[in-house]
Amino acid sequence: MNFQRGRLREEPEINLIPMIDVLLVILIFLMITTTYAKYAQLQINLPQAQGAAGKAMPNTLEVAVDALGHYTINQHTVTFTRVDEFSAAMKEAAGGNADPVVVITADANATHQSVVNVMESARQAGFTHVTFTTQSTK
Repeated sequence: MNFQRGRLREEPEINLIPMIDVLLVILIFLMITTTYAKYAQLQINLPQAQGAAGKAMPNTLEVAVDALGHYTINQHTVTFTRVDEFSAAMKEAAGGNADPVVVITADANATHQSVVNVMESARQAGFTHVTFTTQSTK
């Protein structure tokens, strides 16, 4: 039984303004967070550099690391077991030099850990001047 025959029912209405506000906030959030995600663009090719050869430094300690993880200090092969032992070997090779320039020559295929081992050993030995050698492209 419908007692309200002449009266029209009110149609439901969807208010779009709050939904548009929420979508704009989400869009702004996505735009802000995606501008910093550029990690996929990193392409690193090591070690090559351009420049003139520098003059030889008299107070240097040359440490070389090959691709297999073998270490040499001033062209003398040294086995790496621990950082503190390698640090002692570096101090011994430096002789009386209080703070020589440690020149690290690492193979392009050497692991980063082997280079970090040399840097940590130099820090423990108290050597603050560390530099790297690179090969110029021909």
